[in-house]
Amino acid sequence: MTDALESPLSLIGWRGILAAVPADPPGLRMARVIAQHRAGYELHDGDHAFNAQPAPRFIKPGIDPSERPAVGDFVLVTSAKPPLIERILPRRSELARAAAGERHQRQLIATNIDTVMVICGLDGDFNPSRIERYLMLVEGSGARAVIVLTKADTSDEVETTIEELRKRVPANTPIHAINAKSADSIAPLLAYFGPGSSTVLVGSSGVGKSTLTNSLLGESRQATNSVRETDSRGRHTTTYRALIQLPSGGCLIDTPGMREIKLTGEETLSGDQFGDIEELAQTCRFGDCSHLSEPGCSVRAALEDGRLDNERWHNYLKLRDELASAADSLEAQLRRKGESRVLTKALGKRLDEKYGSH
Repeated sequence: MTDALESPLSLIGWRGILAAVPADPPGLRMARVIAQHRAGYELHDGDHAFNAQPAPRFIKPGIDPSERPAVGDFVLVTSAKPPLIERILPRRSELARAAAGERHQRQLIATNIDTVMVICGLDGDFNPSRIERYLMLVEGSGARAVIVLTKADTSDEVETTIEELRKRVPANTPIHAINAKSADSIAPLLAYFGPGSSTVLVGSSGVGKSTLTNSLLGESRQATNSVRETDSRGRHTTTYRALIQLPSGGCLIDTPGMREIKLTGEETLSGDQFGDIEELAQTCRFGDCSHLSEPGCSVRAALEDGRLDNERWHNYLKLRDELASAADSLEAQLRRKGESRVLTKALGKRLDEKYGSH
């Protein structure tokens, strides 16, 4: 039996047992999606990279985008030319957001990842509320979150900033302040990039994701740009998600900067990020407490004595309302899909009754 340590696939993050992978129909081989382009996919089998196309069923109109191959997926492909992606193997983790626009649609950022590094610059980009939003997306992904504050060499208040951020994120979430251009500064991050690991970098344009990637690689492979002085944002130097093998043996997925981080509706407020506020609200004197002026309000008491950060509370309210709206949109979408399946089945039955089944 060939295990992960003996397989070239371990070089691209495979940690399973190959003997347990189904190969029916025969002739399929395993690879990992390392990039997605408009013209198709780029895969890697542990020995070399090659291009592939999705099987026709993956590009049918109306298919849920999360059911299509995504960067990080392990897939089974044919030996045709070009190879066809026939099957997506079960994902051990999924990082997703709601796609931009009015229509609710779940968009996968990366799959089969162990760590999500939330990158934020210690300049005009620094935004604790945005970090909290990212952490909500990570909580249900199956991966762990790590906060990386870049441009530490440009700030005189690094320790103070970390102390303030600690009040707004779970105690078990690591925070690292680094200079992404310095090999010595990024050394503590190497623990997350060991052999067989997979890590995705997320954050706004200009925060230093590509610079950090180049430092981890030991070469300038990813393009970088300067940022605007007004808001410390940069142009999209990374234009698509790409999985990169690192000298440390781990895999890194670099992503384009995200202007919008929409909740999918599947997140929860009762996890590590805001679970303490949810529990606090349960101890109010009145079950329907609005946390405004009612007597015996535990939330107001915590705000007044400093146990609950005011900005964190207001961001919680904003995310709570957004989550409720996203959940309603998701429920409506699932209901429409269910009704559509029922109608299609009923129509098929009527046609069979009229013309006979073939």
